[in-house]
Amino acid sequence: MKYIGAHVSTTGGVQNAPLNACAIGATAFAMFTKNQRRWVSKPYEQQTIDAFKKNMTDCGYDASQVLVHDSYLINIGNPNPDKRKQSYESFLDEIIRCSQLGLTLLNIHPGSHLEQVSEQQCIEFIAESINRALDETKGVTVVLENTAGQGSNIGYKFEHLSEIIGLVEDKSRIGVCIDTCHAFAAGYELRTKDAFLDSINKLESIIGIKYLRGLHLNDSKTKLGSKVDRHNSLGKGELGLEPFKFIMQDKRFDNIPLILETIDETLWPEEIRLLQSFC
Repeated sequence: MKYIGAHVSTTGGVQNAPLNACAIGATAFAMFTKNQRRWVSKPYEQQTIDAFKKNMTDCGYDASQVLVHDSYLINIGNPNPDKRKQSYESFLDEIIRCSQLGLTLLNIHPGSHLEQVSEQQCIEFIAESINRALDETKGVTVVLENTAGQGSNIGYKFEHLSEIIGLVEDKSRIGVCIDTCHAFAAGYELRTKDAFLDSINKLESIIGIKYLRGLHLNDSKTKLGSKVDRHNSLGKGELGLEPFKFIMQDKRFDNIPLILETIDETLWPEEIRLLQSFC
């Protein structure tokens, strides 16, 4: 079963996310648990939690179909101890909010070294924060998203994600999400069947498909290996439609959230139907 959806709005409250996903014909969705541009948000009221869970049930979703995305402000690899502490506290709050909503998958951008420490040191900071957060919580899996290689971001190589996983003590609560735009911009070719399979084989050998918890399905405005993160609508960028056909026809991507973050949300219902037609 392919669970296909998009990163939907929570305007008016997180309880609206399942309704917004249902309205576009999604069988999966992503969401923020709080305002992604603020460090601190007020705690959930019980009525919000209850309404979210009711809407999940009414719309036929369960936790396996939801891939929460954490705040863009968070950088648990920050070389500055005070700023890393601030990021950690927000990261921990994200996990707690997922747990309150009954959700189990929290997608994060690993972190950035800001050209102040080595990639290896940043990776160790990231793993340290994940280990602390997992020790303090239960039930939520941290999902590392690959990056395009823009700036000082960690995660543009599968090896980075593998190294973080290797340092995480509870392997049952760590996973990865592969973004097609990011992978392509980082230099992983996906446009032909042979190249696609080669890249997935690298994912398998370096990280392990068993750690795959979701995909972000995005075309790319920039060329292979550009290291520039610019999403595009499906079939309107450098990737074209072939990689998305390969994904939809590959059983290794069954039963995980397949999430659109494409740039024109008015096209999401059409893009969901297109992806479903490839199955």
